[in-house]
Amino acid sequence: MSTQITTDVLNPDRRQLLGHAAMGAVAASVASLLPLDRAQAATSGAIRPFRVEIPEEDLLDLRRRLAATRWPDREIVTDQSQGVQLTTVQQLVRYWQTDYDWRKMEARLNALPQFVTEIDGVDIHFIHVRAKHENALPMIVTHGWPGSIIEQMKIVGPLTDPTAHGAKASDAFDLVIPSLPGHGFSGKPATLGWDPQRVARAWVVLMKRLGYTRYVAQGGDWGDAVTEQMALLAPPELLGIHTNMPATVPDEIAKALQPGGSRPSGLSADENHAYDQLDDFYKHGLGYAIEMSNRPQTLYGLVDSPAGLASWMLDHDARSTAMIARVFDGKTEGLSRDDVIDNVALYWLTNTAVSSARLYWENKLVFFEPKNVQIPVAVSVFPDEIYAAPRSWAEKAYPKLIHYNRLDKGGHFAAWEQPALFCAEMRTAFRPLRQSI
Repeated sequence: MSTQITTDVLNPDRRQLLGHAAMGAVAASVASLLPLDRAQAATSGAIRPFRVEIPEEDLLDLRRRLAATRWPDREIVTDQSQGVQLTTVQQLVRYWQTDYDWRKMEARLNALPQFVTEIDGVDIHFIHVRAKHENALPMIVTHGWPGSIIEQMKIVGPLTDPTAHGAKASDAFDLVIPSLPGHGFSGKPATLGWDPQRVARAWVVLMKRLGYTRYVAQGGDWGDAVTEQMALLAPPELLGIHTNMPATVPDEIAKALQPGGSRPSGLSADENHAYDQLDDFYKHGLGYAIEMSNRPQTLYGLVDSPAGLASWMLDHDARSTAMIARVFDGKTEGLSRDDVIDNVALYWLTNTAVSSARLYWENKLVFFEPKNVQIPVAVSVFPDEIYAAPRSWAEKAYPKLIHYNRLDKGGHFAAWEQPALFCAEMRTAFRPLRQSI
């Protein structure tokens, strides 16, 4: 399984001479540049254009494996309590094998400017789209697991070309959307230590390498962990952050949620709701994370069976799983069948099921524990997230909270499921910081 990367690179010194519009199109920006080899690129901090070209033999092999899936017995309950239900995965595999077309996703990816640059010994793949308007606010957006850059593709147009989507030119963003190390088209770390803190340092390098002197950062899931670590580094260029899965759980709540603990008295309605959500997730939803945190290399089945990979990725949180099950039952949801399989196929075709799982093994952070972020923070709460962070917790966790909003619709994959709502949140949340650019 492989992809093709062009050999031309953007030399950093020469890159500074390229105009605003030229950087927005790969072909235009590299046409006159001399190629450098990989060794030169690594030492020069060069940025290489990237193009996705999955070999046809890999797609044929995938279809053969889907057709040869060995199915388990049906679950002996009528709900998801034993895991992703057989009917859902069979519907997914049937559609993936007979109707799904990866080349459509490949074309969508290749329509965007994509690049690779080496940071700290690892190739970092990223999408970089400059706005159609001047004075845009640069933003780096980080995906999570089991997500990918595919999560953010629906927000590219509305945020970089707002006037074409009913918004104002003054709300334009330049977008940088990297693939986490070990995920998607980024390189797979061959040394220890690639935890969220190290990724955050790499992202700071990336934004500096792109020439941004002022920017904001956004993330959910692992993207929140990385983004909050960027905030703790507090580079002077970083104006503020936004998260749709904030780390706000107070210490007394975290202790109460441990085995033998009991619910504190005096909680508000929102706090009680968040407590219930967290209690359910800790009791029933952490199986995938525990295995990847402890024994990621054991997951050989995920790189041998596409059906096995799909079922593993679907079993992230109960509300996302239920929503995806409805999608394959023919219901209209925030995601389509193609959306779901696009993401699973990306993991399969890049063979990153195990390399992505190692981030859980490397991580030593407590996911929902407040990190003492001291720069401006914006929070958007989507109702079907793992837990809906109450305003009271957010205000304590983020002393410089500049935006807090509870949405009526959406879940864990907010930008992917509800791109219009997500984009509206980005415009509103970061408007106070634009005067600093």
